[in-house]
Amino acid sequence: MHIYPIETGNFKLDGGAMFGVVPKVIWQKTNPADSNNLIDMSMRCMLIEDENRLVLIDNGTGDKQLDKFFSYYFPFGDDTLDRSLDKIGFHRNDITDVFLTHLHFDHCGGSIQWNKNKTGYEPAFNNAKFWSNGNHWKWATEPNPREKASFLKENIHPIESSGQLNFVDIPENKYLKNSNLGFDIFFADGHTEKQMIPHIHYKGKTIVFMADLLPTVGHIPLPYIMGYDTRPLITMDEKEKFLQKAADNNYYLFLEHDAVNEICTVKHTEKGVRLDQTFKFNEIFN
Repeated sequence: MHIYPIETGNFKLDGGAMFGVVPKVIWQKTNPADSNNLIDMSMRCMLIEDENRLVLIDNGTGDKQLDKFFSYYFPFGDDTLDRSLDKIGFHRNDITDVFLTHLHFDHCGGSIQWNKNKTGYEPAFNNAKFWSNGNHWKWATEPNPREKASFLKENIHPIESSGQLNFVDIPENKYLKNSNLGFDIFFADGHTEKQMIPHIHYKGKTIVFMADLLPTVGHIPLPYIMGYDTRPLITMDEKEKFLQKAADNNYYLFLEHDAVNEICTVKHTEKGVRLDQTFKFNEIFN
């Protein structure tokens, strides 16, 4: 097995929305805002090469949305999915599986692209199976008013019509061991219904792809929860239990949205679980 971080681009989000009830005077110490109160966010995905499979976890926003849409999120930087794949010798047609932690636009928008004539949409990964789960798919295709702006029809419905959609089974305890994708999966309900958090066992360590359970290192303290979360008290409970486990077992937390830090570890302190160390991926996993 070999794992590669895949940078698909950066964007900006409102810092207040990203930290909910936490005052700006506190959260800006770890996530400084610009003059418009916006903070830098990455869309860092992961590619797992395992024998004959290439599994891509999430894929960023893609580029099919109108300029007006992107003007709300201020994309910046030169990274794209295709450039990142090309750097390590792969093409999107090599991808065998696209695992979507959830279907918010910044996690799944790259799944679908315009067709050649821009008359309709088609999968951006011709040879891949797309993986979601039944509960989350229903949640996304029948969206509540709070999340409707994040579940874009053009990102979701073409996956189903392509015939490439597959669902992961959800166990009663919400922790699936030894999935057929080669990693364990924790199902979290605070941010959105049945967000999937992969746990990958790699080179004697456990890497956890944090998605939106822990967007940045600034979100480690328990009350630091996004205003985007649909069930913030459930997020707090899920995060507390997860971080206790992460500190106990020295998990390496792969941060999808932290524009500065790729990987972090956490530790127990008198104030609860806090940040231990941060790393570049290649510093730990050469």
